[in-house]
Amino acid sequence: MTLARDLDTPAVLIDIPTMLRNIERMQGYCDRHGIAFRPHIKTHKSPEIAGIQREAGAVGIACQKLGEVEVFLDAGFDDIQLPFNIVGPQKTARLANLSKRGRITVSADHSDVLEGLEAAAADAGVRIRVMPDLETEIERTGAAPEQVVALAQQIIASPHLEFAGLFLYPANPVVRPRLQEALKRLDDAGIEVPEVSGGGTGASTTAHEVPEMTELRVGTYIFNDMNVVTGGGATLEDCAMSVLATVVSRPTADRAILDSGSKTFAADRVNDGHGHIREYPEARLYKLNEEHGFVDLSDCEARPRIGEQVHVVPVHTCVVSNLHFQLHGVRDGVVEQEWPVAARGLVR
Repeated sequence: MTLARDLDTPAVLIDIPTMLRNIERMQGYCDRHGIAFRPHIKTHKSPEIAGIQREAGAVGIACQKLGEVEVFLDAGFDDIQLPFNIVGPQKTARLANLSKRGRITVSADHSDVLEGLEAAAADAGVRIRVMPDLETEIERTGAAPEQVVALAQQIIASPHLEFAGLFLYPANPVVRPRLQEALKRLDDAGIEVPEVSGGGTGASTTAHEVPEMTELRVGTYIFNDMNVVTGGGATLEDCAMSVLATVVSRPTADRAILDSGSKTFAADRVNDGHGHIREYPEARLYKLNEEHGFVDLSDCEARPRIGEQVHVVPVHTCVVSNLHFQLHGVRDGVVEQEWPVAARGLVR
């Protein structure tokens, strides 16, 4: 039996009961509202954890990059959405070859993207499922409602592409009028929309306010983090991930130094800090070097000693997973699982 406190630090801990509760809550929400749930694996990048989500009722998974798709196809997942413009002959050829192994759906927001997909699919002798990407308020990728119709028509006319529905991110209620416009334009053009797939952490509690949406993609919900807590989408009790760190220096009465810096937590900030220290909630993790975390203790009554371990809830859990080789599943202080982060670093 390995106790969490005996792990070498820094170590990423996942509280198993909290994670399972988060999975049950999210799947239950979608089931109650008749929405298919497709968890995004970028939060954990672990086939083993994705398997737990699938057993709970997920219809498939979402990946963000082709490298992740390869890992999860190898692990037996065969219904994968890739909400990303796949551009360039090298990437489109990879996508076409991967499409021989499973049901892969990609998004696209421009005719040039579709032309590249069609060429690669023709060369490989496959059909690629495509969803036009509808522009939303964040002004990232996406096409306007009138452009979505032209994209759908181009997909339908392409011998090696299949129109799979409509994609949007984020799927917050504010986008509903634009979605309704796009769907009406498609209907007027005689185009049936088989699926409307929406995503985003905010949609994890508001998806039912966009009844046109048939599928939801959410990733961070499984662990939660300080971004979600600050945004009101979760409480600290809902945060399954923490980083076990050690106090390695106390240079002054008001400052502690952790053995965990930007290579452990990444550089994300919220509320002027890089994470929440559970044992010392008044402390502020105010600065990170590569391997050092700077903690302001001036508002703390009790203060840590050198060698003491602390649990830090990170600001952005998805990035933390990508920085580590394994996640330690913990229950009541005992390490029950070690999940390899199999898709770690796969950003191509």
